[in-house]
Formats: sequence, structure tokens, C-alpha cells
Amino acid sequence: MIIFIHLGGDMVLKAESIVAIIDHHSQALSSENRDFIKSNKKQKAIVKVTKDTPKSYVITEDEVYLSPISSHTLKRRAEVVTIVPEEE
Repeated sequence: MIIFIHLGGDMVLKAESIVAIIDHHSQALSSENRDFIKSNKKQKAIVKVTKDTPKSYVITEDEVYLSPISSHTLKRRAEVVTIVPEEE
């Protein structure tokens, strides 16, 4: 079974590709988080999902997605499984 998480806009990721989801405001609390985001901006590995203000960072091995959806809501979405029949 494959679980997908809607990040906002037209962006959907496989749950298994997500390494972490960090609240957008936590970057102000942690110098490590700020350095991590800065490093990814330099590498152009930041993907802004919509033009809305980001509420969370969704981290995969290759990119960091700026999502307008709160980390709490994304967590709940990951816990809800919707089964879609596979095409034959």
C-alpha cells in the first residue's frame, strides 16, 4: 500500500519519501534548523508549494518543501489512510 500526503496546492508526496516535518516557527528556536534551511536555499533545494505563507517544512532526502499547511495537519493526514484501487 502506498500512502500519499497532500502538502497544499497541487503537491502530493509519498509518505515514505518524507524524512521529517518541521513547524515553520521552530526555525526561529533552533540554530541547527536555520542553518539547515540556509544550506538548502543555497543548493536551490527549496520548493515553495504555493504562494501562501509557509507553515511547515516537509523534508525529503533531496528537497525541502515549504507547505502552507501546519505540521499538525500534515501529521493527521499521514495517519489517515485512503485506499485507492490500483489500475489494471
